Amino acid sequence: MTTTLPSAPQLPSLSTDAAPGLLSPEFWQETFALNRRLFIQLQRRPSTLIAGVIQPLMWLVLFGALFQNAPQGLFGNQVSYGQFLGAGVIVFTAFSGALNAGLPVMFDREFGFLNRLLVAPLASRFSIVLASALYIMALTMVQTVAIIGTSALLGSSLPNLAGLLVVALIVMVLVLGVTALSLGLAFSLPGHIELIAVIFVTNLPLLFASTALAPLSFMPPWLQWVASLNPLSYAIEPVRYLYLHSDWSWGSIVLEAPFGGVSLGAALGVLVAFSGLSLGLIQPALRRSLL
Repeated sequence: MTTTLPSAPQLPSLSTDAAPGLLSPEFWQETFALNRRLFIQLQRRPSTLIAGVIQPLMWLVLFGALFQNAPQGLFGNQVSYGQFLGAGVIVFTAFSGALNAGLPVMFDREFGFLNRLLVAPLASRFSIVLASALYIMALTMVQTVAIIGTSALLGSSLPNLAGLLVVALIVMVLVLGVTALSLGLAFSLPGHIELIAVIFVTNLPLLFASTALAPLSFMPPWLQWVASLNPLSYAIEPVRYLYLHSDWSWGSIVLEAPFGGVSLGAALGVLVAFSGLSLGLIQPALRRSLL
C-alpha cells in the first residue's frame, strides 16, 4: 500500500509583495515623516538655526566694515567691499551647512536610531537620505533669505526676480552636491569625530581658495588656478554677477579664469556636473549601508 505524502504549502510569491518604489506615495510619506522629525528636533533646540543665521550676518557686517577703506577699483567700478562680499557669504554659508548635513545621520548611527530605521518596513531606505537633504535645503534657504535681506538693508542692490530665482537655483544645486558628499562620509567614516575632522580640514581651505573674499586678480597665479578649479567659485561668481548686473544673460562672462572666460550657463553646468558626480560617488557607500 502506497502512502501519499501531503504536498508542501506554497509560499507567497515575492513579486506580489515587493516593496513600493521610489515614486510611490508610501516613499514620499515616510520621507516627509523623517523630515518632520528633523524639524521637531530643530524646534526643541533652535540654537542651531539661530547661530546659522547670526554667523553669516556677522561675517557680512564685520568683514564689510573691516575692508570698507580698500582701494577704489579693486572690486570693480562703484562696488564696495560689502557688495562684493555678499555673494561669497551666501555661497559659503550654504556650503558650510551642507557640509554638516552628515552629522545628524552620524549621531543616529551612534545612538542606534538608524538601526531601528533599517529594520523598519520602509518603502525605500533612501528616504532617510532624501529627508536629510530636504532638511538642509530648507535651512539653507532661510539663511540665504536672511543674508539677502541684510545685504539690502546695508545698501546692496538686489537682483531682479529672475536673478533671485537663478541665485536660489545655484545655491540649491551646490547644496545638493555637498550634502551628498557629507551623507556619503556619514555612512563611510567610523564616527562623528572623524567626520568633524574632515569638516574642519575642508571648510576654511576651500573658503580661502575661492573668490569669496577676494577677486582672482588679487591672487598669485598659482592660487588663481586653484580658485578656478574650486566648485565654490562657480557658485560665487554667478551670484555676484547677478547682484551687480541687471542686464545678464546665460552667455554673460562671470569668471575670468586663467584658462579663459566662463559664462553664467557654463558655471551652472559645472555645478550640475559636480552634484551629479557627488551623487554617483556616494552610491556604493549608500548601498553598503542601506541595502
